[in-house]
Amino acid sequence: MTVHGPERRERPLNTLKRVFEYVLWNSRLAVLVAVVFGVLLSLGALYLATADVVYALGYLIEYTDPTLSGVNRESLRADAITAIVKAVDGYLIAAILIIFALGLYELFISKLDAAERSDTSTRLLLIRDLDELKERIASLVLLVLVIEFFQRALKLSYDTPLDLLYFATGVLLVSGALYLGAKKLTKKPKE
Repeated sequence: MTVHGPERRERPLNTLKRVFEYVLWNSRLAVLVAVVFGVLLSLGALYLATADVVYALGYLIEYTDPTLSGVNRESLRADAITAIVKAVDGYLIAAILIIFALGLYELFISKLDAAERSDTSTRLLLIRDLDELKERIASLVLLVLVIEFFQRALKLSYDTPLDLLYFATGVLLVSGALYLGAKKLTKKPKE
Protein backbone atom coordinates (compact mmCIF):
# COMPACT_ATOMS: atom_id res chain seq x y z
CA MET A 1 0.00 0.00 0.00
CA THR A 2 1.48 3.32 -1.06
CA VAL A 3 0.83 6.30 1.15
CA HIS A 4 -0.18 9.47 -0.64
CA GLY A 5 -1.14 12.75 0.91
CA PRO A 6 0.04 14.66 3.99
CA GLU A 7 1.98 11.80 5.65
CA ARG A 8 4.35 11.52 2.72
CA ARG A 9 5.22 15.26 2.82
CA GLU A 10 5.90 15.28 6.58
CA ARG A 11 8.76 12.80 6.44
CA PRO A 12 11.22 15.08 4.61
CA LEU A 13 10.22 17.98 6.89
CA ASN A 14 10.80 15.85 10.00
CA THR A 15 14.19 14.78 8.66
CA LEU A 16 15.09 18.37 7.83
CA LYS A 17 13.98 19.46 11.30
CA ARG A 18 16.08 16.76 12.97
CA VAL A 19 19.15 17.68 10.90
CA PHE A 20 18.67 21.38 11.66
CA GLU A 21 18.28 20.72 15.40
CA TYR A 22 21.33 18.44 15.37
CA VAL A 23 23.45 21.13 13.68
CA LEU A 24 22.02 23.82 15.94
CA TRP A 25 22.73 21.83 19.11
CA ASN A 26 26.26 20.97 18.04
CA SER A 27 27.01 24.60 17.16
CA ARG A 28 27.69 25.01 20.88
CA LEU A 29 30.97 23.20 20.22
CA ALA A 30 32.24 26.45 18.67
CA VAL A 31 32.76 27.55 22.29
CA LEU A 32 35.74 25.15 22.32
CA VAL A 33 37.66 27.88 20.46
CA ALA A 34 37.19 30.23 23.43
CA VAL A 35 38.06 27.42 25.87
CA VAL A 36 41.32 26.52 24.09
CA PHE A 37 42.44 30.11 23.63
CA GLY A 38 41.40 30.96 27.20
CA VAL A 39 43.74 28.25 28.46
CA LEU A 40 46.53 29.42 26.12
CA LEU A 41 46.11 33.03 27.28
CA SER A 42 46.15 31.80 30.87
CA LEU A 43 49.46 30.05 30.25
CA GLY A 44 50.78 33.28 28.69
CA ALA A 45 49.68 35.29 31.73
CA LEU A 46 51.39 32.73 34.00
CA TYR A 47 54.58 33.12 31.97
CA LEU A 48 54.45 36.94 32.24
CA ALA A 49 53.75 36.81 35.97
CA THR A 50 56.59 34.36 36.54
CA ALA A 51 58.95 36.65 34.59
CA ASP A 52 57.84 39.49 36.88
CA VAL A 53 58.66 37.30 39.90
CA VAL A 54 62.16 36.70 38.52
CA TYR A 55 62.66 40.46 38.10
CA ALA A 56 61.30 41.08 41.60
CA LEU A 57 63.75 38.56 43.05
CA GLY A 58 66.56 40.36 41.20
CA TYR A 59 65.46 43.65 42.75
CA LEU A 60 65.29 42.06 46.19
CA ILE A 61 68.80 40.66 45.89
CA GLU A 62 70.14 44.00 44.66
CA TYR A 63 68.30 45.78 47.50
CA THR A 64 70.54 44.08 50.07
CA ASP A 65 73.68 45.68 48.59
CA PRO A 66 75.21 47.72 51.45
CA THR A 67 76.89 50.17 49.03
CA LEU A 68 73.52 51.32 47.65
CA SER A 69 72.77 55.01 48.26
CA GLY A 70 69.52 56.10 49.93
CA VAL A 71 68.00 57.53 46.73
CA ASN A 72 68.90 54.44 44.72
CA ARG A 73 67.58 52.17 47.48
CA GLU A 74 64.21 54.01 47.46
CA SER A 75 64.01 53.77 43.68
CA LEU A 76 64.91 50.09 43.79
CA ARG A 77 62.34 49.47 46.50
CA ALA A 78 59.63 51.10 44.38
CA ASP A 79 60.68 48.98 41.40
CA ALA A 80 60.60 45.81 43.53
CA ILE A 81 57.14 46.54 44.91
CA THR A 82 55.88 47.35 41.42
CA ALA A 83 57.27 44.05 40.10
CA ILE A 84 55.63 42.14 42.97
CA VAL A 85 52.29 43.84 42.31
CA LYS A 86 52.61 43.08 38.59
CA ALA A 87 53.26 39.42 39.40
CA VAL A 88 50.18 39.20 41.64
CA ASP A 89 48.16 40.94 38.95
CA GLY A 90 49.41 38.50 36.30
CA TYR A 91 48.58 35.46 38.40
CA LEU A 92 45.08 36.80 39.06
CA ILE A 93 44.54 37.37 35.34
CA ALA A 94 45.69 33.79 34.70
CA ALA A 95 43.20 32.56 37.31
CA ILE A 96 40.41 34.57 35.66
CA LEU A 97 41.21 33.04 32.29
CA ILE A 98 41.27 29.50 33.70
CA ILE A 99 37.95 29.99 35.47
CA PHE A 100 36.55 31.47 32.26
CA ALA A 101 37.71 28.51 30.16
CA LEU A 102 36.53 25.88 32.65
CA GLY A 103 33.21 27.64 33.16
CA LEU A 104 32.52 27.88 29.44
CA TYR A 105 33.45 24.23 28.98
CA GLU A 106 31.14 23.09 31.76
CA LEU A 107 28.26 25.30 30.65
CA PHE A 108 28.37 24.57 26.93
CA ILE A 109 30.21 21.30 26.36
CA SER A 110 30.22 18.84 29.25
CA LYS A 111 30.92 18.34 32.93
CA LEU A 112 34.58 17.64 33.63
CA ASP A 113 34.94 14.07 34.90
CA ALA A 114 38.27 14.89 36.55
CA ALA A 115 36.62 17.80 38.38
CA GLU A 116 33.86 15.53 39.66
CA ARG A 117 36.48 13.42 41.47
CA SER A 118 38.38 16.42 42.86
CA ASP A 119 37.82 18.16 46.20
CA THR A 120 39.00 21.43 44.68
CA SER A 121 36.20 21.54 42.12
CA THR A 122 33.59 22.28 44.77
CA ARG A 123 35.37 25.55 45.54
CA LEU A 124 36.32 26.39 41.98
CA LEU A 125 33.61 25.16 39.65
CA LEU A 126 30.27 25.82 41.28
CA ILE A 127 29.07 27.51 38.13
CA ARG A 128 25.52 26.61 37.18
CA ASP A 129 24.76 29.34 34.63
CA LEU A 130 26.26 32.29 32.76
CA ASP A 131 25.29 34.74 35.51
CA GLU A 132 27.37 32.84 38.08
CA LEU A 133 30.31 32.72 35.66
CA LYS A 134 30.00 36.48 35.07
CA GLU A 135 29.83 37.18 38.82
CA ARG A 136 32.89 35.04 39.53
CA ILE A 137 34.87 36.71 36.75
CA ALA A 138 33.62 40.18 37.72
CA SER A 139 34.84 39.76 41.31
CA LEU A 140 38.29 38.74 40.06
CA VAL A 141 38.38 41.59 37.55
CA LEU A 142 37.53 44.01 40.38
CA LEU A 143 40.46 42.62 42.35
CA VAL A 144 42.76 43.10 39.34
CA LEU A 145 41.56 46.69 39.00
CA VAL A 146 42.29 47.33 42.67
CA ILE A 147 45.81 46.00 42.19
CA GLU A 148 46.25 48.18 39.09
CA PHE A 149 45.09 51.21 41.11
CA PHE A 150 47.57 50.32 43.85
CA GLN A 151 50.35 49.89 41.30
CA ARG A 152 49.68 53.29 39.74
CA ALA A 153 49.34 54.94 43.17
CA LEU A 154 52.84 53.76 44.03
CA LYS A 155 54.28 55.75 41.13
CA LEU A 156 52.39 58.99 41.75
CA SER A 157 54.04 62.00 43.28
CA TYR A 158 51.93 64.02 45.67
CA ASP A 159 53.03 67.60 45.20
CA THR A 160 49.95 69.46 46.41
CA PRO A 161 47.21 68.81 48.96
CA LEU A 162 44.81 68.45 46.02
CA ASP A 163 46.86 65.46 44.78
CA LEU A 164 46.41 63.78 48.15
CA LEU A 165 42.69 64.56 48.04
CA TYR A 166 42.41 62.91 44.62
CA PHE A 167 44.30 59.88 45.91
CA ALA A 168 42.08 59.66 49.00
CA THR A 169 38.98 59.92 46.79
CA GLY A 170 40.32 57.09 44.65
CA VAL A 171 40.95 54.94 47.71
CA LEU A 172 37.44 55.69 48.95
CA LEU A 173 35.90 54.70 45.60
CA VAL A 174 37.96 51.51 45.42
CA SER A 175 36.96 50.64 48.99
CA GLY A 176 33.32 51.22 48.13
CA ALA A 177 33.58 48.99 45.08
CA LEU A 178 35.18 46.23 47.16
CA TYR A 179 32.52 46.59 49.85
CA LEU A 180 29.65 46.43 47.36
CA GLY A 181 31.26 43.50 45.55
CA ALA A 182 31.70 41.57 48.80
CA LYS A 183 28.17 42.42 49.90
CA LYS A 184 26.75 41.05 46.65
CA LEU A 185 28.76 37.83 46.97
CA THR A 186 27.62 37.20 50.54
CA LYS A 187 23.96 37.91 49.80
CA LYS A 188 22.00 34.69 50.09
CA PRO A 189 19.78 33.71 47.17
CA LYS A 190 16.02 33.89 47.71
CA GLU A 191 14.36 30.56 48.21
